[in-house]
Amino acid sequence: MTVIKKPDLSDPKLRAKLAKGMGHNYYGEPAWPNDLLYIFPVVILGTIAILVGLGVLEPYATGEPADPFATPLEILPEWYLFPTFNILRVLPNKLLGIAAMAAVPAGLATVPFFENVNKFQNPFRRPIAMAVFLFGTVFAIWFGIGACLPIDKAVSLGLF
Repeated sequence: MTVIKKPDLSDPKLRAKLAKGMGHNYYGEPAWPNDLLYIFPVVILGTIAILVGLGVLEPYATGEPADPFATPLEILPEWYLFPTFNILRVLPNKLLGIAAMAAVPAGLATVPFFENVNKFQNPFRRPIAMAVFLFGTVFAIWFGIGACLPIDKAVSLGLF
C-alpha cells in the first residue's frame, strides 16, 4: 500500500509556482528543460562511457575463424530449445515435427477456454490446467535430457 502525499495548497510559494505552470511534481520542477536537457544526456553519456570502458578494459575474446566446410558432428542449440530440437531430431517427417512444435502454443492457448467454467484459484481444483502443466513439464524435461544423448537413445533415454 502506498502513501500519497498531497501538496499543501495554502503555501504561497507553491501557489505562485502553480500560477506560473510549474509544480506538476512534488519538487515543483518541470521536466522540460531540467530533466530532458540536463539529466538524461548525462545518464546516456555515462552509460556509453561505462560500456566503452568495459569494452576497452576487457575485450571479447574471439575464437577460431569460422570454416564453412568443417561442420561439427553434433550441433546443439541453447538449453531452453533442447525439447523442440529433440522433437525435430526424432520425428522422421520434418513437417510433422514443425506441426508438433506449433501444437504446443496452440494447445496452451486453448487451456483457458476449457478452464473458464472453473472459478477456483486452487490449482488442485483445476484438473485440466494441472494435467497440462504436469505433462508439459515432464515432457520438456524428458526431451531436454534426450537432446543431449545419441539419436537412438533420445526418446527412451537408454532406460528401456
